[in-house]
Formats: sequence, C-alpha cells, structure tokens
Amino acid sequence: MNKKELHDTFSDLETQAEATLKTLKQVKLELSQLTEENHALSMENQHLRDRLAEVIKQQSIEKQLSDTGMTKSRMNLEKIYEDGFHVCNLFYGSRRDGDEPCAFCLEVIYGERK
Repeated sequence: MNKKELHDTFSDLETQAEATLKTLKQVKLELSQLTEENHALSMENQHLRDRLAEVIKQQSIEKQLSDTGMTKSRMNLEKIYEDGFHVCNLFYGSRRDGDEPCAFCLEVIYGERK
C-alpha cells in the first residue's frame, strides 16, 4: 500500500467514525427523550390508578350506605354498640351489662332519620 492509499483509507475510516458518532449521539438523544416520556407516563398511570382506587372506594361506601340505609356515623355508632358500649345520651360510653339491649341506644342508631 502506498502512502496515498494509506491516507485515503484513514480519511475513509475517519469519515465513517464521525458518521457512527453522529448516529450514536442521535440514538442517545432519542433514548433520553423516550426515558423522560416513559417516566412521565408512569407517573400519570400511577396517579390514575390512585384516583381509580379512590373512586372505587367511594362507590363501595355509597353502595354500602344505600344497602343499609344508614349514614356512616350511624354505622359507627352501631359498631360501638355491637362492641358492648352504650351510644345513647343517658349512658354514653359505659359498658352494657351482659350485652343486654338498650332501647335508648337502639333508638339513636335505628330511630327516625330527620
């Protein structure tokens, strides 16, 4: 190989290396953009999942309320009553003896709703 051919070969290799470097820079830029987009979409997806869970929970609560016809506060009073405590204004917070029924408590929980 003479000097001219050797110089031309090096010039060709240099041109190819520059083209390869340019291609690598473009691929790196596209990868960076795709990574950012993927991260943004992942965050949005998580927010949507969280919101969906909230909506499902709210619908469950509303369905439970419509099934029992009781408000959440009355359901809480019912739970306290079932745990053995009075919820009426006469004996509120005291333990029911032998879990005997209390007409006042039952009126508070199941009485007329105004």
